Amino acid sequence: MEKVYDYVIVGGGTAGAVLAARLSENSEVSVALLEAGAGEGPAIMSDGNPEAAVGLWGSSVDWNYTTTPQSGTENTVHTWPRGRVLGGSSSINGMTHLRGHASSFDAWEKQGAIGWNYQEMLPFLMRSEGARGGDPRFRGQTGPMTIEEPPAATPLAQDLHDAAVDAGHPRCEDGNDPQAEGVFWAERNVAAGRRQSAADAYLFPVLSRPNLTVVTDAQVRRLVIDNGRCGGAEYVQNGEPGTVRAEREVVLSAGAVGSPQILLLSGIGPADDLRRLGIPVRAALPGVGANLHDHPLAWISYGVKKSPVPGPSRQAMLFARTSPGGDPDILMSFTAVALEPRWAGAQEGFSILFGLATPTSRGSVRLSSADPAAYPLIDPAYLTESEDVARMVAALRMARDIARADSLSAWRDEETLPGREAVTDEECGAYIRRTAGTYFHPVGTCRIGTDDEAVVDAALRVHGVDGLSVADASVMPSVVSANTNAAVLGIAERAAHLIAHPRRTLR
Repeated sequence: MEKVYDYVIVGGGTAGAVLAARLSENSEVSVALLEAGAGEGPAIMSDGNPEAAVGLWGSSVDWNYTTTPQSGTENTVHTWPRGRVLGGSSSINGMTHLRGHASSFDAWEKQGAIGWNYQEMLPFLMRSEGARGGDPRFRGQTGPMTIEEPPAATPLAQDLHDAAVDAGHPRCEDGNDPQAEGVFWAERNVAAGRRQSAADAYLFPVLSRPNLTVVTDAQVRRLVIDNGRCGGAEYVQNGEPGTVRAEREVVLSAGAVGSPQILLLSGIGPADDLRRLGIPVRAALPGVGANLHDHPLAWISYGVKKSPVPGPSRQAMLFARTSPGGDPDILMSFTAVALEPRWAGAQEGFSILFGLATPTSRGSVRLSSADPAAYPLIDPAYLTESEDVARMVAALRMARDIARADSLSAWRDEETLPGREAVTDEECGAYIRRTAGTYFHPVGTCRIGTDDEAVVDAALRVHGVDGLSVADASVMPSVVSANTNAAVLGIAERAAHLIAHPRRTLR
């Protein structure tokens, strides 16, 4: 028997948790949330230590995606952890709460997302967060996501922070300042020492609402589309098929991989690709699955002359720019272990991680077959543009300048990565291609815009299909210059506002 709701939300990750909580605030509407993963995960998922996230990769709460071989990284097939549980990737990430420089939001509007600039997004970014004591001009005080004072810095963490200042980078009081640049202490989504996912903050406190239904272990196979209108979704739960109907709207919030995959399986996407797989074309939208990109990440590592003090610590991060006249395009973080390439392990030491915040390389998500259970082809096209490699080399040199600063002289031993093998630009570029991987921030595959390649309009409605919207990281025309979770919270807050107002005004 089909069940009917006013709103059906597909995907219970960061965006889906926000949407379900906000839309169900109206007791006169009914809301169903479908999540492919479980309702809860292993005990380590609640650990407030960011390093614990590594133990969740490859677990039961991870989709365990892999990329296609990447020509820009020596044909490496990269693992791509994405959360498969209520809370989605906010349940398995490093818990960093960082929005990015205002310029990276303003870039959306310049790329055709009319009305999606920093000033328009700011009220919704603020609505999500409880940053008590922050500047009330741009920090939310009473939102669901708790921003606690981080623990004190260990001596090595403090010296890593100070080394960035020694190298000429300014101190930054708040990394979420709209014009943030320089070194700052990272904020975490941690409450009382435990991870706070979007599900923890938004969804779990309201599960008792009679107008909210949450269905877990329910993998959506395709959307139900009749006469140009999306009226629901078909899913499988424990091997049994099910269907939910939406009287008002279906909202896809399955992420930068899941949302385009579901659209494609439903016949919404590049027409020729769909026909080759035998999928009837419901709406010819060539941009579905295109524009995939992610922050490429690499690092340098050093041994230490003395053992660091163990225990919890705040972590320094840095916004920097490779061009004096440009916007910040490098995001760095500092950690008190010597990491091995591509998260293969860690030794005693320290590392400086650097990610390209504004990559130009673009890839895609495509179907591997018409079988909904088959994983899609994920091609982030890492470092396919030479400009990206050149800026990563500049970031490596910037990181070395910091590592060689006086503040680290009591700690610094030999450089273990990349070491003496990477001196020239060519050698540094080769090291980056050999070791760079995901920063876990994929976006862009259902982007906002008005051109032929855009997937959703400024009100997040899918072009050419009534009753269907997308609200998650996939709608970003370009990635923000930071970890993406805070921006996705803001997108979902704004989406809930738009969906709840029939005229779909942007404010």
